[in-house]
Amino acid sequence: MTDSAVPKSRTKKQSLLKQIMTMPAGAILLVFATLQIVCIAGALAYPDDFRYLSPQNLTILMKAIPVLGCLALGAGILMIAGEFDLSIGSVYTLTAVLMASLVDGGMSAFIAAPLGILLGVMIGLLNGTITLRFGLPSFIVTLGGLLFWRGAVLLYNGAVQVRFDPEPAFSSLFAGTLLGINAAFIWIVLFVVGFYLLLHRHKFGNHVFATGGNPAAATAIGINTDRVKLIAFAIAGGMAAVAGIIATARVGSVQPGQGAGLELQAIAACVIGGLSLRGGRGSIIGIFLGVMLIHTITDVLLLLRAPGFYLDMFIATLIVVAAAFNHLIERRGAA
Repeated sequence: MTDSAVPKSRTKKQSLLKQIMTMPAGAILLVFATLQIVCIAGALAYPDDFRYLSPQNLTILMKAIPVLGCLALGAGILMIAGEFDLSIGSVYTLTAVLMASLVDGGMSAFIAAPLGILLGVMIGLLNGTITLRFGLPSFIVTLGGLLFWRGAVLLYNGAVQVRFDPEPAFSSLFAGTLLGINAAFIWIVLFVVGFYLLLHRHKFGNHVFATGGNPAAATAIGINTDRVKLIAFAIAGGMAAVAGIIATARVGSVQPGQGAGLELQAIAACVIGGLSLRGGRGSIIGIFLGVMLIHTITDVLLLLRAPGFYLDMFIATLIVVAAAFNHLIERRGAA
């Protein structure tokens, strides 16, 4: 009886592991959970040398994750639809500078922030319109947008830091705390839940996956793929603006070059989170876990006082491994 129970137990464990691995975010979930277990064990064993569980460290993580999280959510939805946006880092900076300068001129932040988001959405629509109207690769169009909007920031405000001093209610809404939890982290959780429902529980999500997976088949069954992609471009631009608002509210100022490189980190988080570079595959939970993993690794390296270039090397390796793993899964699915 004991001999028969052991194989059954092993079979159940293997079955559970197989079920997790077949989930859209299964692989990244296992990696993230394993990393958390190791970090927590290290923090409990060496509380003075490895302060991973200290309130100060957890607060830093909760403040850092939402900015990249917003950028990655917008970029990820667009990637699932089969397109890329490399301009989101510049849009992030441009919209933040616009909002801060309007507030500095006397406008309420509750008016300036929506105007910044509207600008982000309009830039996203512009990127999408140029891409679809002329049949150009979105990689090239948004690479041009990255440079153009970066220059627009300097043209609009120069290389000068802009202070952001909104009314207290606005600061509390985006940079305050609720029950000890940073407001920005609450916002990113709400966005994750909202986009999860939109992408995985709504008809629009089915259209996004169909458009990215097989545009010809999607068109054949009556899906307006151009409209789906335009909406995805608009979401990417709008979320870049939201990221700029959250970052500016947290710091109290905006630097003209602070968004440089964030677009690559956002795409990296998406790839690590299981999104296919060819479109049609991915999950919102995977994107969020990818962001969390990047920031956890960054945090661990900082706590260990490792040189900064270690992070770049590790993230680069992780991106290649994740892309190779995603490609392997796609090949097995096609077979």
